[in-house]
Amino acid sequence: MLKIYKNDMDNPKVTVCKEMEDNTWIRLINPTEQEIKMVSSKLNIPSSLISQVLVEKELPRIKQVDGATLVVLDVPYMKDKTIKNKYITYPLGIIICDSLHIVTVSLKEHEFMQEFANGEVDTFFTYKKNRFLIQISLKSSEYYLNTLGLIDEDIQKMEKNTYYSTSNRVLINFLNMQKTLVYFLTSLHANSLVLERLHSEEVFKMYEEDKILLGDAIIENKQCIEASTIYRDILDSTMDTYGSIISNNLNVIMKFLAGITIVFSIPTMISSFLGMNVPLGVLGESEFSFLIVCIFSFLISFFIACWLKKKNML
Repeated sequence: MLKIYKNDMDNPKVTVCKEMEDNTWIRLINPTEQEIKMVSSKLNIPSSLISQVLVEKELPRIKQVDGATLVVLDVPYMKDKTIKNKYITYPLGIIICDSLHIVTVSLKEHEFMQEFANGEVDTFFTYKKNRFLIQISLKSSEYYLNTLGLIDEDIQKMEKNTYYSTSNRVLINFLNMQKTLVYFLTSLHANSLVLERLHSEEVFKMYEEDKILLGDAIIENKQCIEASTIYRDILDSTMDTYGSIISNNLNVIMKFLAGITIVFSIPTMISSFLGMNVPLGVLGESEFSFLIVCIFSFLISFFIACWLKKKNML
């Protein structure tokens, strides 16, 4: 999908363009080969600069070629709302062209990028290409933090369902969430290296405001790393704790079943003895013999149950 946006100081509202004019934002979302060739031909940049971002495992980095600079960042993406491991990271490529254009390339449509397209981001202008790159990094970090908050809510919900659980499914859900945090940490560390390089080497010209904004982006990214590390450590300890809880719950159930088996074996044992083909004396001649045997069996079972309960064995 190919979309073209533009705004400026005189017209701050972001509008959709039909042609690749100067100072426009060209947005490519899982583009076709024809769209890639058209953009690369129009902007005079290698088509490989676009296609290499369309690989799921593409790592964050900076690449400079004649006429353009490619910056790749990893951004979070919700891939499925029905499972616990519903978040993953995808590469987002930002190509700053010398021909007064900026191109973003991604496999998926990201929510925070849509905020730019809708004109919901303050001080966003398509002709300020370098600042746009930094703003994307900031928005990405904000989305990381929001996603981590949702993961924390999922962890708390799962904790409530684990106290009396004996199923491995809960631990598997915890494991899936742990994988998500590992993906996040790996991507955030890689993004940090990219931002640090932008700050130290000045890959492109930045004004003082841009440098301040880049500093904020670096701090925001570090906060995401710290938050992810904290949630990962919490999840590690939670998995160990609830693994023990699940094992203990299973032991409690087995103990209860063993106690119930003992209690109900008493009437069976008494009935077996009295059912033998031997004389029972007065008990066998009484018309209340069945009732007496039932009451006797019930009393013995009741006292044994009370004794097991007292010993915390039932």
